[in-house]
Amino acid sequence: MELILRGAALYLFLLLLFRVLGKRSLAETTTFDFVLLLIIGEATQQALLGNDFSTTNALVLITVLMGIDLAFVKLKGKYKKLDRLLEGTPLILVDHGKPLKGRMKEAKVDTEDILEAARISHGLEQMHQIKYAVLERDGQISIIPS
Repeated sequence: MELILRGAALYLFLLLLFRVLGKRSLAETTTFDFVLLLIIGEATQQALLGNDFSTTNALVLITVLMGIDLAFVKLKGKYKKLDRLLEGTPLILVDHGKPLKGRMKEAKVDTEDILEAARISHGLEQMHQIKYAVLERDGQISIIPS
């Protein structure tokens, strides 16, 4: 039972942690972020399993975590408010070439992030060429050219 409670608590903690860090924390994976995720993964594994590294324990834990994830998927489908709380909503960052600085600060996105997305997706180089830039739920920036 302790294993199940530990697994559920860590799952919820990491879900909350990545929600607080924002959408961009998962979309912009740098080398530093990757190393940090590996360390978090190792620490989480040790916290979940403790000193019991048996296959049975691992299978129980995987089943519990998948069960929690499936429950959240069903709950999010049924309760749209929960879906918005956990996954967020798209956020307009640029409106007709004008950066919305308050929203950008809230989302931890700077002008260079938006221009990079514009270059990659449409070959655009300047802000006035962007009709809308939208931070999507998955942390990617979508560009709608002028």
